[in-house]
Amino acid sequence: MNAIPHGDRGRRVHLDTAGLGRMPAAARAQLTEWTRHEDRHGPYEVDEHVHHVVRPELDARLAALLGAPAGDTVLATGAADAFAALVPRLALGPGDRIWTTPYEGVANLTVLTALRDRARCRLEVVPLHPDGDLDLEWMAAHIDDDVALVSVAHVPAGCGIVTPVEDIGRILAPHRCLYAVDASYAVGQLPVDAGRIGCQLLTGDGWRFLRGPESVGFAYLAPELRQALAPHGTGLPALPEGASVVALNAALAVPQDTGPAGGLAAVVRTAVQETPGAELIAPGRVQCGIVTFRHAEMPAGLLRRALAARGVVVGKTVAQQTPLYSPGRKATAAVRVSVHHDNSAWDAARFAEALRQALAGRGRGRHAVPRAVRAAPAPAAVAAGSGAVAAPAAGLRAVCAGSAAGAGAAGAVPAAGVPRPRRTAGRRHLALVSAPAPHGTA
Repeated sequence: MNAIPHGDRGRRVHLDTAGLGRMPAAARAQLTEWTRHEDRHGPYEVDEHVHHVVRPELDARLAALLGAPAGDTVLATGAADAFAALVPRLALGPGDRIWTTPYEGVANLTVLTALRDRARCRLEVVPLHPDGDLDLEWMAAHIDDDVALVSVAHVPAGCGIVTPVEDIGRILAPHRCLYAVDASYAVGQLPVDAGRIGCQLLTGDGWRFLRGPESVGFAYLAPELRQALAPHGTGLPALPEGASVVALNAALAVPQDTGPAGGLAAVVRTAVQETPGAELIAPGRVQCGIVTFRHAEMPAGLLRRALAARGVVVGKTVAQQTPLYSPGRKATAAVRVSVHHDNSAWDAARFAEALRQALAGRGRGRHAVPRAVRAAPAPAAVAAGSGAVAAPAAGLRAVCAGSAAGAGAAGAVPAAGVPRPRRTAGRRHLALVSAPAPHGTA
């Protein structure tokens, strides 16, 4: 546990659980033991141990963790890998629509764009309210049986907003669409119940807030999704290695403290708000244990290293991780602080102290960002009028537009990668508009 005695300045404070959680001692010991065992005796004994002993325990623990029936989860090398392996197998066609959100991660967004191009269906982005919350009223008004797939991030990689996944599930329930939830940054820090959410696919990583080893994750597949995938199967091409599975099982066996992680995040958030020149990136009304910010005078990478030099480990997030959500300004990177239940109030105080020290002596120029600025959602995600704009099979291109021209546009990125938008002087707003379709395509 990360309980650092008051006054012990030599210990490091880990506030990057969203990037890589600190493995419990019991899990690390299991990882070390079974890695050595495999090295000495070969993989077969480890595989037998995993198959006969570990997997029944792990399946039961994952079922309890996710509120899912036992046996409905599969292991993967990560949430993104499971999504990339399963979603392209869906039999979508030209009349279908896919919904995603501005908070979709780049890995899943690339998969959805490729599926759109192959199936020649439409990819639409659910708009946001001005405060950054998803427009659930728009979803309720526009849902119909043409919507075949809805993909939502419970908590995105780049900020701490909590998507109301259960409310979305209730909107989608009467319709035929499949509902996929990326819980990578939620599971382990927030209650995640697939039954209450009503999703057919839920993916997660084991190495973030669950504090397992890297390269092991999981997916819950509801019976409806298994039926839809039946012609192609639900097997995954890459599976985690034996010792990693043993370690994840050990990590899930450690009792989860229900301490005030949200309270610690609030302390961190207040420290950022009270820092001159800091801009808090906190869209939406409900926040979790992830706090993201940037500073007007100190780049995110430099600030992260300055905090690390003072014994406080934080992460960094870049705009390319969530390319449809770009909360304004020229900076493309931000500092990401993420607390876990094993963090203490002293850890939050250490962060505030280290942040003051890292910024001490830096000039407060006239271009400094006002304190506690809440980042506005990107106009690409805020719909005006009818809402999201369908993306044609040909792809999209990124252009800059003024706030009036770009307020109603939404879409996705080409399957080939995430475009780097052009910036035009005096225009801070990014809108995604349809690219011309190649000859002979619709």
